[in-house]
Amino acid sequence: MPRDKILVIGFGGQYMHLIARRLRERGFYAEIVPYNRLTSEVVTAPEVKALVLSGGPPSVHSPGAPRLPRWVLETGKPMLGICYGFQLLATMLGGRVETGCGEYGRTVVEVIEPGDPLFAGWGRREEAWMSHGDCVKEPPPGADVLAISENGYVAAFRAEGPGGAPIYGVQFHPEVSHTPKGSLLLENFASRVAEAEPWWRPENLVDRIIEELRRKIRSGKVLVAVSGGVDSTVTTVLLARALGGDRVVALLVDHGLFREGEVEETTRLLRSVGIEPVVVDARERFLRVLRGVRDPEEKRRRIGEEFAHVFTEFVEKHPEIRYLAQGTLYPDVIESGAAPGADRIKSHHNVGGLPDWLSLEVVEPLRDLYKDEVRRLALALGLPRKLAYRHPFPGPGLAVRIIGEVTEEKLRIVRAASRIVEEEIERAGLYEKVWQAFAVVGDDRWVGVKGDKREEGYIVTVRVVDSEDGMTADWVRLPHEVLDRIARRIAREVPGVTMVTYAITSKPPSTIEPQ
Repeated sequence: MPRDKILVIGFGGQYMHLIARRLRERGFYAEIVPYNRLTSEVVTAPEVKALVLSGGPPSVHSPGAPRLPRWVLETGKPMLGICYGFQLLATMLGGRVETGCGEYGRTVVEVIEPGDPLFAGWGRREEAWMSHGDCVKEPPPGADVLAISENGYVAAFRAEGPGGAPIYGVQFHPEVSHTPKGSLLLENFASRVAEAEPWWRPENLVDRIIEELRRKIRSGKVLVAVSGGVDSTVTTVLLARALGGDRVVALLVDHGLFREGEVEETTRLLRSVGIEPVVVDARERFLRVLRGVRDPEEKRRRIGEEFAHVFTEFVEKHPEIRYLAQGTLYPDVIESGAAPGADRIKSHHNVGGLPDWLSLEVVEPLRDLYKDEVRRLALALGLPRKLAYRHPFPGPGLAVRIIGEVTEEKLRIVRAASRIVEEEIERAGLYEKVWQAFAVVGDDRWVGVKGDKREEGYIVTVRVVDSEDGMTADWVRLPHEVLDRIARRIAREVPGVTMVTYAITSKPPSTIEPQ
């Protein structure tokens, strides 16, 4: 018999996948279904214990704003609406939503019905994360207001749906870490309201993914774009276990945008787990297509297209290859605007950057997962801890860590500076405690003095962030002595640099990578 699940109805919000992730962290299996792909068969399945409506970028008053079919309210499934989902439920149940009453960032919420099961474990006043331009001015008829924000707006309500099941809505985002008791609220909904069984563990996905790969790839070989990172390596190992190593071709494209010594280290790492990569030297061609390009989206588009050219040329020599496998993760999908209703923040070469003419069928076994979940999968597969906890590195490589045109001089600078940053982070015992640590260089210059002589050089920005999943991040408060060593070494060891700065902006409003 199928086991309990919570269905997350996605309206394209930046944090919508965090809802499923928080539920899974608490042991409740959750899946995301885009709002425009709902079917009665999916929603009314007996294993579906409840529905959660995510946030989304539009207003409920916007023309063409995402809607929910009326029949969903009549299924008798408990429901929880978050942000846009909250406003949509309020509208559908007869409440009134107004524009121009937004709240952003940390906001104090007063719980006026602390006895309600949704708020079990919450105090009377708690912090919550708001990010909305509209508000519920009048709750649905007969609904109970459960919480009010510090600005006097409805922050939560409970109503009875047409099918008799409880319908909840919260204006704040319980899924983000900035709502300290948000995960508890989601657990309360799953366990106390929906009475779902907490049975799920990330490691349980291994057998399911292998089974799905076998079902999807019946014949032919699979080309895997490997980079030595945990995502592509886990993808390759899963494919090898599903299909056998003779049907998996690991291709490492050296685009000239890797970190210092990365191709050699990647080859060693892959061989250590039984994967023999085919290395293609494409450095000249990638740098050629990037020459003169300053716009970051155009850089990503050209890199994605050039990857596709390399793959296609390789496949022409190996016609038995019918599939292209990639280690795409869900943050890549969300930021590229590939999920229905989502706004594009930046294209990822393995999502929005691949051209339509690519003849291979794309396979993405990790598409619904976050980095920390993939790391747990890596350890469950027996991969080395060093590989599992290797810092994320963008598919377009150092091209997105160079602001403006990619030149050989700026590549040399960012490559050397990034090596120093990683070395000092490791030396301080912080490598596994931070999410990413790297250097960025642009076109800005700073006058310096070296050897009693004036020297005009580049400004290097160091970026070190902490994150759980890449969707939100905060800058790391590095010890001053670590920052001092990094700055002195870069200025001393990297010719052409006269100033080192440290980035102290979180995500949001910034992204982790500069471009």
